[in-house]
Amino acid sequence: MEWRPNRTDTKRLMPRKTALSKSMTTAQFDRGYWYATELAQFAAQIGIPRSTRLRKDELEAAIRTFLATGRIVSPPGRPRPASKRRDVEKGLSLDLPVVNYVNDRETKRFLVTEAAKLAPEFKERSGARYRLNRWREEQLANGRRLTYGDLVRRYAELSLGGQRHDRIPHARYINFIADYFANEEDAAMADATRAWNRLKALDIPKTYAAWRAHEAASRAGNNAGPEGPRA
Repeated sequence: MEWRPNRTDTKRLMPRKTALSKSMTTAQFDRGYWYATELAQFAAQIGIPRSTRLRKDELEAAIRTFLATGRIVSPPGRPRPASKRRDVEKGLSLDLPVVNYVNDRETKRFLVTEAAKLAPEFKERSGARYRLNRWREEQLANGRRLTYGDLVRRYAELSLGGQRHDRIPHARYINFIADYFANEEDAAMADATRAWNRLKALDIPKTYAAWRAHEAASRAGNNAGPEGPRA
């Protein structure tokens, strides 16, 4: 169902007031924006194991399940790296095995640089690295041996246009950015980021549709004087 603003929504930006609590509804949880540290602390309070080692989307899913059912569901664990030494410290190369991957600037720069060499039409695409990380985790969990060359090739495939990706569960920022660029003409990343930061402060669903409806309602309210909308 498409979210529609009510009169309160149209008056002003509303900062989030609801705090994380065991008694909140899933709707209240979904309307709020929570940082990973907040989620991890709350998850630990309600008894979700290994909360500090979970990704943000895993924390959100576990907390949502708890609020909806009262049950504690522990997300599946990920195997520990075979080596404590990070791959980036070894010197990244296409034939280097993926053992202890880290999402740092140097690794990102390597993936972008090598993907551009592989595919001249390469352009960074919103959500591609998220999907790459989930693919990497799945492959390693299934016992497949990967090299950084495999990651580069997969990253290039995920970044190229012309293919439509499934929406990412719980990744509200990525889905918002993708929808923003799909619907806003001549949009720049700075515009999309400002819109997302504005949405984070609102007590409404964290979707592009909700943001667009709120913006339209706000403009209509600003154009209305004591005697109604201006001509």
